[in-house]
Amino acid sequence: MDKLSLCFLVVIGLPGAFLQSDMQKKAFVFPIESDKSFVTLFAQVQEPLQAFTVCLRVYTALTRPYSLFSYATRTQSNEILLFKERSGVYSVSVGGSDAYFTAPEKSYAPVHFCISWESSSGIVELWVDGRPMVRTSLKKGYTVGAGASIILGQEQDSFAGNFDTNQSLVGDIGEVNMWDFVLSPVEINSVYNGQAFSANVLNWQNLNYEAQGEVSPKYYLVIKKNEIWPFAQRAWSWRA
Repeated sequence: MDKLSLCFLVVIGLPGAFLQSDMQKKAFVFPIESDKSFVTLFAQVQEPLQAFTVCLRVYTALTRPYSLFSYATRTQSNEILLFKERSGVYSVSVGGSDAYFTAPEKSYAPVHFCISWESSSGIVELWVDGRPMVRTSLKKGYTVGAGASIILGQEQDSFAGNFDTNQSLVGDIGEVNMWDFVLSPVEINSVYNGQAFSANVLNWQNLNYEAQGEVSPKYYLVIKKNEIWPFAQRAWSWRA
């Protein structure tokens, strides 16, 4: 075996090694409550943002608060944050300011989220399973910082760290995509229904990531429409 091939095998075999992968039909599984299990995502572009959309799908049985998406800079730990506050209540943070949304609860089924924000109007939106919650406004005129640490499974109370076990995710998370603009309602519904729409900041089909602790990517099973959990045109069972 040549030295280059041996080096490659060593790198991919190391826990926490940087990986680039097509994550279609996979989800990151966080099996235990921990402040040491998380996934770091590496953005394809690292520039200040005047707008963004983040979409992802989560499956968990947690009833306590937990973080779904954490984007921190060295000057602002809650630059972008999607957080489950309590039953039926979610917060979206931009630049350290928070907007709160009431959303219907669903037991034992994956839930799809999209959040969007634009600086020019300050309008922030939360979409749950393809349905928009009531819009609100925060941080009009703000610019989201570059050079971010993007974390799944934990909330960052400081740049890339200071995690709290009681805010950690236990469950599955996947289909994480991010754009540097606001998706239209038609585009958000296309993403929710699983249609391809190339993301230019984080792309689940070409994802750069580093996993730490008790977390790993596992295949999930796509099952027939209405067989178990109907999600518009499809249903999902995220089991390894």
